[in-house]
Amino acid sequence: MFEEILYERRGDVALLTLNRPEARNALTFKTYSELTEAVRETEARCLVITGSDPAFCSGDDVKKVMAGGERPPEAFSQGPALTPAADALLHCDVPIVAAVNGAAVGWGMELAIMADLRVASERARFGELFVLRGLCCDAPGLGRLAGLVGREKAAELLFTGDLIDAEEALRIGLVGRVVPHEALLDEALGLAERIAGNPPLAVRRIKAGLREALDPDWKSLGAWASTAIQELFRTEDHKEGVRSFLEKRPAKYQGR
Repeated sequence: MFEEILYERRGDVALLTLNRPEARNALTFKTYSELTEAVRETEARCLVITGSDPAFCSGDDVKKVMAGGERPPEAFSQGPALTPAADALLHCDVPIVAAVNGAAVGWGMELAIMADLRVASERARFGELFVLRGLCCDAPGLGRLAGLVGREKAAELLFTGDLIDAEEALRIGLVGRVVPHEALLDEALGLAERIAGNPPLAVRRIKAGLREALDPDWKSLGAWASTAIQELFRTEDHKEGVRSFLEKRPAKYQGR
């Protein structure tokens, strides 16, 4: 059914695994589309999202998405709005647990932030790397990160693109728990099974209430973020950020 993700039901829990380990689970347009479909169509009571080792998700595939190696499908070109995958994740009715097994950077960190709960392996690393590619983060980083770690720390992570390890993520409140790598999936699935064992209508209402109380207007923020990102895509700084990454050298930004 899917080519770049794995999806399996385990009773009332579904396990979704990003499955491009050779690319550290970097996201292509196909990965985005499959992720969107799986989240929107899940009938599970709780969803666990993880990545095939060694990474959780290393963000966009730079060669295929940022450097123009693939043409975006029509769903990505319908004007200022949340990306379809972000829209699906942010408006999913069932709780989502992120089992962060390795690097969660760029949109991989956005993916972790969009989960309701985050369980991290001791090998996990987190980073909002967009600024290093001449871009701003997507709407979830703007709308959720400060609520988790506070505005001061969120601004530091977004402005610097710094990487933090699992223990630092736990200390600042980005994740709820850190466990040995080999225990990660059991821990995340166990948590999901406890949630799935509760009355599903009540759980869905609680999630809807948290969204109503704490989340921004995603339609408005998504439109702002997508417009900003598209404008930055056309800058020389973004092109230099991509070139320097592919050429494995320090970037030289010009502010244009």
